[in-house]
Amino acid sequence: MNCLTSTHNNNLLSSMRQQLSSIEICHPKVARLLCKMIPARCPFEREIKLFNRPIAHIPPFCKLNPFYDQIVEIRFKSLSYLADHCGEDITLYC
Repeated sequence: MNCLTSTHNNNLLSSMRQQLSSIEICHPKVARLLCKMIPARCPFEREIKLFNRPIAHIPPFCKLNPFYDQIVEIRFKSLSYLADHCGEDITLYC
């Protein structure tokens, strides 16, 4: 039973990843919204310093998200759409 559940979860995750990867960006308002909502880098990653010396590093926990690559891909598609098709300056989102 455990093996079947694991296989079902993998198929579900794979299907969701494919759906996210197939998203096409074709509206400037949607592209701008996605660029604002999806951060350029993981907001949880930190370097803790004491007296200007690094004492600890908190890794980017965003990479634990099973859809991290697809979300980053959507942000990239949005940035590319704004730059290539709309001719906008995307430095605001970087």
